[in-house]
Amino acid sequence: MTRTPQEVFADHGTRLGTGDLDLISRNYTEDAVFVTPDGVLTGRRGVQEGIGRLLADLPDAEWQLTPRFAADVLFLEWSATGATHRVADGVDTFVFRDGLISAQTVRYTLTPRNP
Repeated sequence: MTRTPQEVFADHGTRLGTGDLDLISRNYTEDAVFVTPDGVLTGRRGVQEGIGRLLADLPDAEWQLTPRFAADVLFLEWSATGATHRVADGVDTFVFRDGLISAQTVRYTLTPRNP
């Protein structure tokens, strides 16, 4: 059964909450492209690496998300505040194919929080 982008995104949020990178990466196709501020990562292993870096920078963060769907594309504006860092200008673009994420572009600026 093919899932809608909205269903994939909802499931993706649930999996992100677990912190289990292997489980999270199963929402991506085997040939997924993951574009980060540091470069391009490919495949499920690349997805695990990219998401792992972001979660490591923002452990126990409070996230605010504003999703907008257009057919098989999701434009997501987000911000996050963790104990030591914050992101105020996060923008992700997800492309869906056959009930999975086939591409994701991640843009954000990580800034230290003032004590």
